[in-house]
Amino acid sequence: MRYTPLSAATYREHRSRFRQAMEKGGLAVFHSNDIMPTSADGTMPFHQAADIFHLSGIDQEETVLLLFPDAFDPKDREILFVRETSPSIAIWEGAKLTQQQATAQSGIATVLWTSSYEATLQRLLPQAKSIYLNSNEHLRQGNEVETREERKNKELRAKYPLYEVKRSAPIMHRIRSRKTAEEIAQIQNAVNITAKAFQRVLQFVKPGVKEYAIEAEITHEFLRNGSRGHAYTPIIASGYNACVLHYITNDDTCKDGDVILMDFGCEYGGYASDLSRSIPVNGKFSPRQRDVYNAVLNVQKEATKLLLPGVFLGDYHKQVGELMEKELIGLGLLDKKEVATQDPEKPLYKKYFMHGTSHFLGIDVHDVGLWHEPITEGMVFTVEPGIYIPEENLGIRIENNIVVTKDGQDDLFKNIPREVEEIEALMAKSRKKTLA
Repeated sequence: MRYTPLSAATYREHRSRFRQAMEKGGLAVFHSNDIMPTSADGTMPFHQAADIFHLSGIDQEETVLLLFPDAFDPKDREILFVRETSPSIAIWEGAKLTQQQATAQSGIATVLWTSSYEATLQRLLPQAKSIYLNSNEHLRQGNEVETREERKNKELRAKYPLYEVKRSAPIMHRIRSRKTAEEIAQIQNAVNITAKAFQRVLQFVKPGVKEYAIEAEITHEFLRNGSRGHAYTPIIASGYNACVLHYITNDDTCKDGDVILMDFGCEYGGYASDLSRSIPVNGKFSPRQRDVYNAVLNVQKEATKLLLPGVFLGDYHKQVGELMEKELIGLGLLDKKEVATQDPEKPLYKKYFMHGTSHFLGIDVHDVGLWHEPITEGMVFTVEPGIYIPEENLGIRIENNIVVTKDGQDDLFKNIPREVEEIEALMAKSRKKTLA
């Protein structure tokens, strides 16, 4: 295995949290993702479904998890189903987990082959009062491809139409948003690798390099440090490209005098990191670039202080908007009088800062969480304000990953440079080495 997994104790705790939220007599089922096709006989790399990974740590296709706390036989209260291996599979794909290995990794004592799932479910359902089915209820989800979980849910509903169905997603959103110490440590591992990639980039960027060459440097550093790769498609956007929020073609040339906005993060052990930094291609910010950069940095620092237990994310984002208004007025981009009379439903700062400031971070980059419940200790967020001025070919975004603590915050990227002077000094140092 390329990465060090979390302990079985952490997965036991995750399942315990889910069971505590279930109603009496409930039986919950979770499925893995499919291996997705490309064309001909090609397939995409397997990517495990986040919820079953969170509850079991099993990173393998054709996996099913069944949780039935009130089952008559204690052996039936947690059952993990994994794909049975064979000599042919071992030769062509590599051996799959044995039942003993699956138990050691997940902490689940009863492990059966996936081929026995249907019969086991049929045997246990007469004891159940309801079935908990899982689904993707992320606020931004819009996937047109049917997942294995959706397909299996349809089959179960059709076969057992008289059972009451309950939703697992709200429970998963609540328990996944509050990280254990081991989860935070795994995110920190991903952050540390991402930090190494940023340090590498500071030594590499100069006028004339291609954006995709910078992406290659980042990817190299990820893989050589045990990451399986990017947690999301990286944005390497120089000059005007930085004003395109989801610019991912990364095929332009970095020009002298431009600022390059980089948004990237590695995945490690199933957990994501998410970093944004904006650096001058030639190693030196112009006075205007410096002013805009520092305005964004001021907002980021003050916004971080607002992430406290008990705060609602909706209120937090309104406060960040007010911080940004002041900075944009100071930059001459907004008029103070116009801001005072603006439509509160259409704030003027949105012209230059049109996206949100923070999102949950964890197994998914845009991790799940509940906006109608207050922030609690152990949640992990990004803080990523930005200012985008297309007419100046300038886009600045600065992003760190923050753990909410009992009394404040822990910045997982606290050792990564973000001050103008730090960035310029590090880039100048790397240029001296090159010349030497």
